Amino acid sequence: MKRGRKSNEANSSSSEDTTEKESKRHKIVEKKTTVVQSPDWANLLQDIILQVFQYLPLLDRAHASQVCRSWNQVFHMPDLWRCFEFELNQPATSNLRTTHPELIKQIIKRHSNHLQYVSFKVVDSSKESAEAACDILSQLVNCSLKTLGLISTARPSFMDLPKSHFISALTVVFVNSKSLSSLKIDDTPVDDPSLKVLVANNSDTLKLLKMSSCPHVSPAGILCVADQCHGLRELALNYHLLSDELLLALSSEKHVRLEHLRIDVVSENPGQTQFHTIQKSSWDAFIKHSPKVNLVMYFFLYEEEFDPFFRYEIPVTHLYFGRSVSKDVLGRVGMTCPRLVELVVCANGLRPLDEELICIAERCKYLSAVGLGECEVSCSAFVEFVKMCGGRLSQLSIMEEVLIPDQKYSLEQIHWEVSKHLGRVWFPDMMPTW
Repeated sequence: MKRGRKSNEANSSSSEDTTEKESKRHKIVEKKTTVVQSPDWANLLQDIILQVFQYLPLLDRAHASQVCRSWNQVFHMPDLWRCFEFELNQPATSNLRTTHPELIKQIIKRHSNHLQYVSFKVVDSSKESAEAACDILSQLVNCSLKTLGLISTARPSFMDLPKSHFISALTVVFVNSKSLSSLKIDDTPVDDPSLKVLVANNSDTLKLLKMSSCPHVSPAGILCVADQCHGLRELALNYHLLSDELLLALSSEKHVRLEHLRIDVVSENPGQTQFHTIQKSSWDAFIKHSPKVNLVMYFFLYEEEFDPFFRYEIPVTHLYFGRSVSKDVLGRVGMTCPRLVELVVCANGLRPLDEELICIAERCKYLSAVGLGECEVSCSAFVEFVKMCGGRLSQLSIMEEVLIPDQKYSLEQIHWEVSKHLGRVWFPDMMPTW
């Protein structure tokens, strides 16, 4: 009996061991089955198509979306509609590219809440196309734009619209976005009240504001932006909006360091525009607060209008003269612009700029890019200028007609001498490249 009981116990134990082993084996198999799952080919294929679509032009993407239902679903995925440029013109009067009206309707219906980086390009610069842009803007009530650009290929376009119509459409975006970081609205009828709406809703996020040629904005309007948008890093505006108060606001302890300030100094009617003077102390405070800022100034003035400028040191780094500028003014540039990095002179007249260029080379120690158009410089003075600046002249665009041969250098000889001092092969330009 005892032997039989032991045998039964042994058999029972053996059976339990076998059952336990089988259970473990099943668990291992189940675990392996759980780990090694077959991939979700549908999602994987969709991700691949999405990546391909991101590299396709819009028209090709639209054609591809008609292949099958799966591709059409990818075509409407939010990732493909975060960035979009509306190109607008009137097909009846222009053969230029335009965004199809049906596509615009589809975007507004299905993707307006996906848009984040948007620009409107009025290709034909017509009033009708600008109105179409405003009509689209006014429907973006569910958007949360981060960047907005209004571009007209030739002025005026947006300026032809009724001011109230434009402001109403733009305000829709300002109110609904809440996180706008980049705004480019050159040549538009934006005004002070609309800027206050912008600041009220996007003061914590705005980093770039480009608004040259906006005649309805006052110095007080742009000062409101500087006072409250402490994260602003890039700003472009006309000189009439620049003030001592604005520079001091941009230099306050609460404001981040400005990285880029562009100022357009423009005169449409000679002798009728009065240009104010910015105090040296304001420039000093500004550059102390933002020592690495790029200060870019474009001058489109007539010779008699330069008197208020370059009378004392200013921290300009990039200087462009779009109209003829006198020897006297260029001489003052050399004396007052020690931070100058780039200089472009489109025209000067028939008086050689030998002394002025030498002065600029002596005093502007950071100068690395120069362009001269309808000017005159003797070959000897030009070689001396290049020798003084040396290899730091990474860009040197000089029209062949600028250089006047003298006893020391001919036009055939000068490119060898200049190349030697630059450390690279150089030839005069047949046409300006700036």
